Amino acid sequence: MAANTTEGPTVAPKRKMNILFSLTLILLLLALWIVLGLSTDVFWTPLNITNLARQGSMTAILALGQTFVIITGGIDLSVGAIVGFCTVIIAWLLQAGFPLWASILITLLFGVLIGAFHGFGIVRMGLPPFIITLATLTSLRGIGLLITNGSTINIVNDSFTNFAVSDFLGIPSLFWMVILVAIPAVIFLHLSRWGRYLFAVGSNREAARLSGVNVNRMIYLAYILSGTCAAFVGVLLASRIAIGNATQADGWELQAIASSVIGGTSLFGAVGTVYGPLIGAFILATINNGANLLNLNSFWQRIITGVLIIVIVYFDQLRRRRA
Repeated sequence: MAANTTEGPTVAPKRKMNILFSLTLILLLLALWIVLGLSTDVFWTPLNITNLARQGSMTAILALGQTFVIITGGIDLSVGAIVGFCTVIIAWLLQAGFPLWASILITLLFGVLIGAFHGFGIVRMGLPPFIITLATLTSLRGIGLLITNGSTINIVNDSFTNFAVSDFLGIPSLFWMVILVAIPAVIFLHLSRWGRYLFAVGSNREAARLSGVNVNRMIYLAYILSGTCAAFVGVLLASRIAIGNATQADGWELQAIASSVIGGTSLFGAVGTVYGPLIGAFILATINNGANLLNLNSFWQRIITGVLIIVIVYFDQLRRRRA
């Protein structure tokens, strides 16, 4: 039986709401930039804007991978640990003499395998996503520390480490990586049947199954995409800091979830976009950057982020009640 992809009468209003919400996020981001530009003389300097772009880029890619999972009604708490673990993997491979291209591909393969393991734990073992990904978070930190004996692995490949600090057409290379990931993500999530299947799984798994959607396959796919995005960020982070260290990216899973939620992805599933989490990531990066420039206590960054999440989730609940 083929999946029913017929759009109901509520699709147009939902699209209008999504567009309105996205415009609100863009206006919020612009407002933050204007306020910070007026509050400090260095915000609009080329060096700071470049740093802001680099800071937000890795969180944006991580948030995008997290979004695929949240749309299905799941959660991936392991992405920060995957990032740190993958910095160790690529650093070890490069130190062992592997070619750069092979090191990157093998590292990305680890992300695929970890994501597939999460899918197996959820689909075959019946474990809640929170539990299986929390276990992976803890285990990967330990495995990475065991491999390195608690130390760091230096990366001396100049062509690799120079990439993260380079520009192309005046735009940081890390930001180009966001575009590289976002374009196929838009095609997948918004223009393909696989994307519609993800939303169907998050909306009602049993109804999706009865409509012919292979629910288990889509859960596997969502976690594989999340793991691959995290592994990719691990490669980019290793390029930026020139070391492999399992303790890197501590807490980034919360940044990824926060960026996705601020970008309009519903923690209840079945609601999300590609551009929302990207904007959300740069809103968080702007808040962090602005707090540093204004010499604000770092605790305020967490408070502001927490308030934003509460407000967004509250309005998401109101939207669901009215739907």
